[in-house]
Amino acid sequence: MPNHVHYTIYKPFGILSQLDSNDARQKRKKRFLTELYDFPDGIMPIGRLDEKSEGLLLMTTDGMLSYSINSSGIEKEYYAQLDGDISDVAIESLATGVKIGIDGAKYSTKNCIAQKLSHAPELPNPDTSLRLGRHRPTSWISITLREGKFRQVRKMTAAVGFPTMRLVRVRVGTITLFGLEPGGVLQLPNDSFQNFFGKREKLE
Repeated sequence: MPNHVHYTIYKPFGILSQLDSNDARQKRKKRFLTELYDFPDGIMPIGRLDEKSEGLLLMTTDGMLSYSINSSGIEKEYYAQLDGDISDVAIESLATGVKIGIDGAKYSTKNCIAQKLSHAPELPNPDTSLRLGRHRPTSWISITLREGKFRQVRKMTAAVGFPTMRLVRVRVGTITLFGLEPGGVLQLPNDSFQNFFGKREKLE
C-alpha cells in the first residue's frame, strides 16, 4: 500500500486552491498553495475554495481518497458574512433551495441547513481589501451543503438578495477549521479513512 499523506490547511483569502499554473501570466499575478508549505510530490487539493474565499481545505496524495470525499456528498459548513441584515424568509429560501446559474443553465440547489447567527463568529481578522459594513449593516449565517457547485454559496445568497462579502469554510465532515490560523497547515495521521476524519497531528 502506498504511504499517502494528508493535510488540512487554512487557505487564506487571495490564494488559489492549486499548487501552480502553466499560465505564465497567472504565475506572475497570482498566489498558490506552495507558498504555505513544502508539500510532497503528488499532493492535490480535495475540492476547491475560490480565490476570495478562505478556510478549510483538505489535501492528500491519495487520488482515490480525494475522489471518494468529493463524490460522497459529505457535509461542508460555511460561515458567510452578508451585505444586509438577512430576513427569515431569505433563510428559509436558502434552506429549501434556490435557482442559480451553472454553466449557462438554471440549477435548483438541494435542501441544506441554513441559519442566521446571533453574533459574528470568532474568526481571524478579514483581509484588509474586504470592505465590510462600511455603508450598511451586515449579518452572518451558517450554511451546510452536501453538494459543491462552482461558487455555490455566493450564488445562493445573491439569489435571495444578500450578497456574500466574506466566506469561510469551517468544516468538512468532522474535520473543523478551528485551531488553525490563515496559512496554517496540519498533517493527518495515515492509518485509515476513519482516522482521516479524526485525530490530527500538528506539524512542527
